[in-house]
Parts: sequence; structure tokens; C-alpha cells
Amino acid sequence: MKKIMAIDYGDARTGIAISDLLCTIVGSTTVIHSRNPEKTADEIARLARENDVEALVMGFPKNMDGTEGPRAALYKEFAAQVEAVTGLPVTLWDERRTTVEAHNILSAHNYHGKKRKNTVDAVAAALILEGFLNRK
Repeated sequence: MKKIMAIDYGDARTGIAISDLLCTIVGSTTVIHSRNPEKTADEIARLARENDVEALVMGFPKNMDGTEGPRAALYKEFAAQVEAVTGLPVTLWDERRTTVEAHNILSAHNYHGKKRKNTVDAVAAALILEGFLNRK
């Protein structure tokens, strides 16, 4: 069996969460620190190869009313770039409130300052993956 990878794309940090082999829970998380979309896509491709990933799910910014957010076009463009580099399909997944929820989780576990800044994107990616796996 192969794994599924979730991506919480950001300007400076991109959170990554990878499922377990049964695709039932989040198995691992990491953060890619890069402001360069090409480097970020290449790093996603490397992680996908190393972790035997078969599909990608990427958080997609929507407004609270369900319409596409102002960054939607940028995310679609990046998803196409990731598909081209990895050769894997990218499913866009509604990421409304994942970052807020990630901050709440980290606050509840006493993560503050730099520690939170370096973790929140991975937690958001884990929430995206969890939602996707639960829907599947």
C-alpha cells in the first residue's frame, strides 16, 4: 500500500503530513522552509518519493461562504506545478479554519512564540490530511 501526503502551502513555510501505510491516520509531519515555489515543489517531490506516496491533498483557501478566497488562483497554479514535478494527482481540499484550529491545539499544549511558528504549518497539514482520510 502507498501513502497520502497533505500539503499546507504557505509563503515562507509549507506544512507536510504523511499518512500511515493503511491511510487511516497521520504518520509523520514536517515543515519545508522556503519562499521559492520551485524549491518547495522539488522538496515535496523528494518527500513523496522517499515516503512512497501515491496521492497528494493540498489545502485550498476558501472564504467562509464557500467561495474561492483571494489566493485561490495562486494555490491552483502551485498545485499544477506540484503535479508536474511529482507526477502525482493533487486534490484541492477546503482548508477553512485549519490554521485557526492548529493555533488552538498548540495553545492548549503550551506551544508559544518560535516553537509555535515552526510547528503550526505541520499541524495544519495534519488537520487537512485527517479531514481527507475521514472523508475517504
